[in-house]
This record gives sequence, C-alpha cells and structure tokens, in this order.
Amino acid sequence: MTALPQLISLLHLASPALPIGGFSYSQGLEAAIDCGLVTDAASAERWIRDNLTHVQAHCEAPVWLLLHRAWLARDLAAVRHWNDWFHATRETAELRLETEQMGWSLSKLIGQMGWGGAAMASDLSELAPICLPTAFTAACVALGVDARDGLAAYAFNWTENQVAAAIKAVPLGQVAGQHILRGLHPAVLAVVDEAAQRADADPPRLSTFSPMLGLLSARHETQYSRLFRS
Repeated sequence: MTALPQLISLLHLASPALPIGGFSYSQGLEAAIDCGLVTDAASAERWIRDNLTHVQAHCEAPVWLLLHRAWLARDLAAVRHWNDWFHATRETAELRLETEQMGWSLSKLIGQMGWGGAAMASDLSELAPICLPTAFTAACVALGVDARDGLAAYAFNWTENQVAAAIKAVPLGQVAGQHILRGLHPAVLAVVDEAAQRADADPPRLSTFSPMLGLLSARHETQYSRLFRS
C-alpha cells in the first residue's frame, strides 16, 4: 500500500491543476472527431480505450517504467537514452511539440518546487528537449513515488485529459464523460501490467505501430477549425 505522504504527492502530480498545459492537447482525438471516426460517447470511449491498450501500453508506458528505473539508479546515460528514444518516436510536429512543452514545463516546476534538490534540477537541465515521461518519472523518484503507482497515475491523467477533450469537442455531457472515465479504470490498470511485462523483457518489447494516430495527428496540423494544439 502506498504510504500517505507518497499518495498525496501522487495526487499532486496527477492533478489537472498541475500547470503544465495538458488541457490544451487532444493527441489526435480532435482530428478523429473532424473525420467522423468519433461521433458520440461510445465511439469516444472506443477511441480512448484503443489508444490506451495499444499506443500507451506498447510504447509510452513501458518507456515510462524504464525511465523511472534509470532515475532511481541515477543512471543518467539511460535517462538520456530513453528520453531521446521516446522523442524520436513522436511522428508529427504536434506530438513532438506536446511532449517537449509539457516536459519542459514540468521540469521547470520540479526545480521551482525543490523536488529532488539541486542535483535533480541540474540533471534535468542537461536534457534538451526533455519529454514529458522523463520529467514525470523524475518527479516521482524525487517524491518517493513507487513506479507502478506513478505509472497508474500517469495513465489515468492521460485518460482524464482525453475524456475532457471529448467532452468539449464531440461534444459530450459531463455525466457521459464520467461514465467513460469510470469504464476505463480496468484499462488503465491493464496498461500498468502490460507495460511492466514489456519493460522487463530483454530487450524491452516496445512497439510504436500506430499509423492511424500518426495520420490523424498530421491531418490536425492543417485542420481548418481547432480547439486543441494536437
């Protein structure tokens, strides 16, 4: 069981009020709505679930665990390797900008809050660009947050942002959004389990195969009317 101080730290990190700009991105969801792939609550849930169980579980989540291990071991070469690897997998300008902007904002906040002290701030300053999973795992290690707990919060926060984007852009009602979010709880837990298996493999089993997401993200860059930055 997570100790209460670490639980509070985890809630802090996963809060939508954390000033890193997550609310301004839809990660291709808005383009899926524009193309008619997402039209209602059922299709929105299916879109978010598919991205959780494939895109997140196969790539971002296991890389998140590898980054957490690297920070915990103070293996800065491994941190840089996985940070750069993840950055290289962002297929479009918008997806790169998203992880860079949110990663930079969170790394700046880590320094301002004093999480991890001067050593952590110095280590983060040497990474440019710094991706969001890299900064988030650094914060978790600095605050003593367990890897699986931290990843669950990270995946839930991603899911919550997707639901919030769907509420605005489909549009959906608030209650419909809460039904979607509640229904995705098991999928979030499954992401953590699968990510652990993939990260533990030798070599890690990572897959970036998500052609529909890449195409929709690229399409969003020139979409006529947009609410979100990705």
